[in-house]
Amino acid sequence: MELFDAIKRRRTTNSAFQPQPIAPEHLRTILEMASHAPSHFNSQPWRFIAVQDHARRQQIADIAGESMRLLMEEGTFWKRYSRYFRFSQAEVDASGDGIYFDKMPHVLRPFMRHVFTPQGGAVVNKLQVPRVLGNDAHKLVGTSPLLLGITLTRNEYQEGELSALYSVISLGAVIQTIWLTATSLGIGMQFVSTPMEVEGQWERIVKLLQVPADQALLVLFRLGYVAPDMKRPTIDWASPQRKSVDELAFGESWGRPLPK
Repeated sequence: MELFDAIKRRRTTNSAFQPQPIAPEHLRTILEMASHAPSHFNSQPWRFIAVQDHARRQQIADIAGESMRLLMEEGTFWKRYSRYFRFSQAEVDASGDGIYFDKMPHVLRPFMRHVFTPQGGAVVNKLQVPRVLGNDAHKLVGTSPLLLGITLTRNEYQEGELSALYSVISLGAVIQTIWLTATSLGIGMQFVSTPMEVEGQWERIVKLLQVPADQALLVLFRLGYVAPDMKRPTIDWASPQRKSVDELAFGESWGRPLPK
């Protein structure tokens, strides 16, 4: 796949993956390409943990599913991220950003716009939406052939220091390199983020993966081969829309149009 094609085709994969393991040569290729990402003074502050063992993946799935359920029950997710949610194509067209809830059980559709109110949240909980989303998250993580954690060395990632900023910039380059390489190999990828949002849950993963004290586990992704006919989660969204370059970029100074 050409580079420009990979960039345009890169998407977050919300659905399940095909069950076969990631080929060893593909995993090696992904990590080899990641190792070529830029870093401050060539510090190469990242390290990788590839989790393929079934039992360990199930343990992480337990944490991810429980975290999703708790987030939904407490209403934290809705309050924190409601500004990104779109419920119609008209809203998508108007904003050019956010995520569009295009798949949802019919029984929930009348309530989605009111989910951010205490009354709406109570209805969603009564309809057991947190349990459904928790189960979906558990399945998605548990059936993913590969979970990939990325750490930063703490001698570079020191909060409040410029080195921390530089190492996080480098981490972004690593993630994009991994994502584009995976895309070119027919491998999908999704951020496993919910354990980071519930107190104590991320620490459980750090302990499970035996991350040493001189490393900071910052991200965890699930990866697997994609198929166009894979079943989507019960509640799902899409985010292919992008703002135009003319809206995003300026020339010479802020507010001046970029030359055509």
